[in-house]
Amino acid sequence: MLQRGPGDPAFQVDADGAFWRASRTPAGPGTLRIARQGAEIEGRAWGPGAEWLLDGLPALLGADDDPSAFVPRHRLVHETHRRHPGLRLIRTGLVLESLIPSILEQKVTGVEAYRAWRLLLRRHGEPAPGPAEGMRMRVMPDPRGWALIPSWEWHRAGVDAKRSSTILRAVRVARRLEEAASMDLAAASARLRVIPGIGPWTAAETLQRSNGTPDAVTVGDLHLPGIVGYALAGVRGADDEAMLELLAPYAGQRYRAARLILLSGRMPARRAPRLAVRDFRGM
Repeated sequence: MLQRGPGDPAFQVDADGAFWRASRTPAGPGTLRIARQGAEIEGRAWGPGAEWLLDGLPALLGADDDPSAFVPRHRLVHETHRRHPGLRLIRTGLVLESLIPSILEQKVTGVEAYRAWRLLLRRHGEPAPGPAEGMRMRVMPDPRGWALIPSWEWHRAGVDAKRSSTILRAVRVARRLEEAASMDLAAASARLRVIPGIGPWTAAETLQRSNGTPDAVTVGDLHLPGIVGYALAGVRGADDEAMLELLAPYAGQRYRAARLILLSGRMPARRAPRLAVRDFRGM
């Protein structure tokens, strides 16, 4: 959920299967290593943000999530829920960390968005503290760092003016946006959507990660309505309205239901070619 494509400078999995995250916390940059030791989880952290990351580790792993509130209403969802009893919704407590890559993913292919995130962090982020520095991991820029990225660097990363302008508007009020991490879904979504360029899709994609909100279903997605429609009703080409109707029995838990549907692997066959990756030189 937190890795933004292969080669994400802020997220790696090492040869031992341990997860490494480089984050910009309220206390400063930090690196977190999460490894499983038998039945236990071991967390180690480095940098000014180390203590903040370790304090937030239980929530990151889903300790604050309450899966008992979920009741499957469809056979497919029930079977998937049974096969994944340990599924928990993560909570990072960091809004900007999920908001900026979500903005980069607006209306482009995943390949384009992941490339942009990778290039921007490598050129404008800072080395992650601790041993991750040798792994070439990077911490994303602080709000001022994002604001100082020149226009040609956005262009070089393949980010059009609409998305870069949205990011610049967001970082100007970064502190106010970070407050959304402690709000309920309605208030947090409203706080994010005050920014022009941030709509329901971007808000949901952000809050799923920063807040671990179980009802933050993604509306406006190119693929999700069709997947939900096919999985729950066997229909193709479902739109947002049809998806929300099918998910209505899961009110309060619609994001969790969507996650389980995706985990089921029941997808409609692709009937159209993939979106072509744009040549950013022509933007």
